[in-house]
Amino acid sequence: MGDAIAKLEQTVEALRKEVTRLSDQEEIRKIHYKYGYYIDKCLYEEVVELFSESPDAYVQFLGGRYRTKAGVRRLYVDRFAAFFVGGRNGPVHGFLLDHPQMQGIVDVDYSKADSTTGAGAIGKARFRALMQAGVHVSQAAKHPRGVCQWFEGGLYENEYIKEADGSWRILKLRYFPFWHGDVEHGWAYKVSGFVPFMSKTFPEDPIGPDELVAEDQRMMWPDTRVVPFHYNHPVTGKPVDEVDMQAPKYKDDPANYQPALKLDV
Repeated sequence: MGDAIAKLEQTVEALRKEVTRLSDQEEIRKIHYKYGYYIDKCLYEEVVELFSESPDAYVQFLGGRYRTKAGVRRLYVDRFAAFFVGGRNGPVHGFLLDHPQMQGIVDVDYSKADSTTGAGAIGKARFRALMQAGVHVSQAAKHPRGVCQWFEGGLYENEYIKEADGSWRILKLRYFPFWHGDVEHGWAYKVSGFVPFMSKTFPEDPIGPDELVAEDQRMMWPDTRVVPFHYNHPVTGKPVDEVDMQAPKYKDDPANYQPALKLDV
């Protein structure tokens, strides 16, 4: 009887851990999808509140890192809201900024988590975004972008943290917008620099990032280097070789081209 009870307790504990893992993975997916719905409608105040208060929090975007929640606010509220929607929180008539979020792969690391509450657990997730954006012709004279319409493809490799209250927050959001195209000509004619990288930091640039990413770690179409995976191969258990993550020109030697991208440099 004693052995049977011990085995039952082990089974229950294993099931508890599995349910916790599955629940945490789903909560991470949900917070990221909610992020997507908020940015679709320029609800930047709501976006900022999805982030952790941790001093390690940041957003990486267009070659810059906005650190801590103050930096996150500077990007979404001071930069995006001011430019896209004239400083309001919410959409403006005739401005499209849809960001469908898809293909989520989520993993959770409990190695540094509190054994009782789970606080401190770290989630890592990869998502794809396919943006459709632009300004309707009826608003061309009023909106600073004028009439325009474009597509954008990008990948996220993010980290999330489980807080003391049991909720999940965004810890590190890394967005790599790796191709752009307009409706008329597609993406084949877009050149590097179509969307410029950050060049100055805060406070020299009042809405700039806290730091700049090294030039060889910036990527924009037609650069097609691999955005690093937070996970190893599910069968071999191995990471992708760095040389295979480079993107030399056809038949050229990778040694003569930019190094592989890294998530934290």
